[in-house]
Amino acid sequence: MDTMTFTKAGGAFCGALLIFLLGAWGAESLYHVGSDGHGEDHAMGYEIEVASAEDDAAPAEAEPEIPFEEVFVNASAADGEGLWRQCAACHKLEQGENGTGPYLYGVVGREIGAAEGYSYSDALAGKGEAWTPENLNGFLLNPKEWAPGTKMAYRGMSDIEDRANLIAYLETIGG
Repeated sequence: MDTMTFTKAGGAFCGALLIFLLGAWGAESLYHVGSDGHGEDHAMGYEIEVASAEDDAAPAEAEPEIPFEEVFVNASAADGEGLWRQCAACHKLEQGENGTGPYLYGVVGREIGAAEGYSYSDALAGKGEAWTPENLNGFLLNPKEWAPGTKMAYRGMSDIEDRANLIAYLETIGG
């Protein structure tokens, strides 16, 4: 290798750098839409109005929640059957066949914590109530809040219609 080869390589590197710098400058001048770019005539975008601090002070009106009893009257067991797939990972519908969770055959109306052969957490074992549609609704909405200390890892079902449909389906199984 001689000096001429190093000179050529250095010149090629400087030339490539110059082309990239000129390209970046050209692209910036073509596509920059700031106030020092092409001016307001050519700015490509839309102004989005946001709420001011005074607007935030007014409380937002929440939608009135429909009582569960009214939703449950119109619940569809057929729609609930489709929702059952979420539960089937841990629960079974056959009497006496527990999975990770207790079997749900005849669960609507059954005493809480009374599935044969299943070891309940203290949170549910000592409830002393029955699984009414209202109790199931509360439990399915947020199991950890309804029965603090429950073993159920499910985070809850937020849609009231989905809960009503699922409970209507469970009511048809062994009830």
